[in-house]
Amino acid sequence: MTPSSRPPAGLPRSSGSLLYAGVALLLLAGIVALWSWRRMGAARAPVATTKLSEPAASASPSVENPKLEDIPPPPPVVASTAPAPPRRAVVAPASLGCDGTCIGREAPGLEPALRVRANQARRCYDRALLQDSTLRGHVTILVRVGTSGAVCSATVTSNDMATPDVANCAANIFRSSGTLPAPRGGCIEAPVPLSFVPQGQ
Repeated sequence: MTPSSRPPAGLPRSSGSLLYAGVALLLLAGIVALWSWRRMGAARAPVATTKLSEPAASASPSVENPKLEDIPPPPPVVASTAPAPPRRAVVAPASLGCDGTCIGREAPGLEPALRVRANQARRCYDRALLQDSTLRGHVTILVRVGTSGAVCSATVTSNDMATPDVANCAANIFRSSGTLPAPRGGCIEAPVPLSFVPQGQ
């Protein structure tokens, strides 16, 4: 080096290390500023905490979101070689009061209760209208009510519709109607006439 190109005394010979030191100080200052900014933000917005109750010692631990791989597959189906158990006939108990000739008298609330079931039978007709929009007709269901108010039977006695489906569905609604007002003096047979025409006609 020539004497004129030498740096003055007291200055470092290379400025590269000063450059690295300056960048490091800027990064450190940025990290400190970010940390203090987050700390102040956390202090301003308190987090609502709720105290969780301790689970009972006897309770089994629960898994909130199990993975599909953690769920075991179902056990394989093994074909049974044992013969199927014999079917049993279901017999209505005599306590329903359905046996013999029905000579009872209608209870005061029986007619309105049968009318409610008749209105429910309209669903059968509305469902059949989706297949055949010209379907219409009359059905009569004979409902036999025992002395306990249980429906012993519901039989289709007349049907002038093109299909038996609506009449059979309506009879099932009466069969599954549960308990009706109990007749007096024995069982009763009540004919329920149903007229099915599209609404508005």
